[in-house]
Amino acid sequence: MGYGAITALRKALIAGLFTWCGFAATAEQVVIAALGDSLTQGYGLVEESGFVPQLERWLQTQGADVRVINAGVSGDTTAGGAARVDWTLTPDVDGMIVALGGNDLLRGIDPAVSKANLRRILDVARGVNVPVLLIGMQAPGNYGADYKQAFDGMYPDLAKEFDVLFTASFFEGLAAEGDPGAVSQFMQSDGIHPNADGVAKIVESLGPSVLKLVDQAGQAE
Repeated sequence: MGYGAITALRKALIAGLFTWCGFAATAEQVVIAALGDSLTQGYGLVEESGFVPQLERWLQTQGADVRVINAGVSGDTTAGGAARVDWTLTPDVDGMIVALGGNDLLRGIDPAVSKANLRRILDVARGVNVPVLLIGMQAPGNYGADYKQAFDGMYPDLAKEFDVLFTASFFEGLAAEGDPGAVSQFMQSDGIHPNADGVAKIVESLGPSVLKLVDQAGQAE
């Protein structure tokens, strides 16, 4: 083999190595979109104390090479999530957290309507092969037993229908406190949104489920 041929081969091998390394570096990082409302968006908190930044840091301390995108919009309903899920799931998104429904409750929206919106979100995600972690929510008793049963049940029903990861409540980490008086120290003055310490507890509780999502998303790449 002449010198020219050897040089050409060496260049080709080096170029191939860099191409392979570049692909590997890109493929290692998983991108998760958190589709939600003010709880996801981080209402009332400085940016670094919000749900998404705290979750991303927690995941990274567990060894996950992950970037979490804040797709939370304050005041958003399941209808808002369904309207923007298509452009939320850009080609670089590998997995999605869906945490919507609180504002549907505040507006007394028919659970059948909310369920249809969530079904569309999950259907779009399935269509582009993006795994999902669906986070549920519970209605207060003052809406009546039928409303509560329909609303509470739509989340596990949809998780089963679409075979996605599921956790029953965004506030599981605070519910573990048991005493309502103890929970209040982790809430902002409005009694609806968690403060920075509350978010930390929420992240610690939801984190293992999100790690499962990261693992699924990495396999789906």
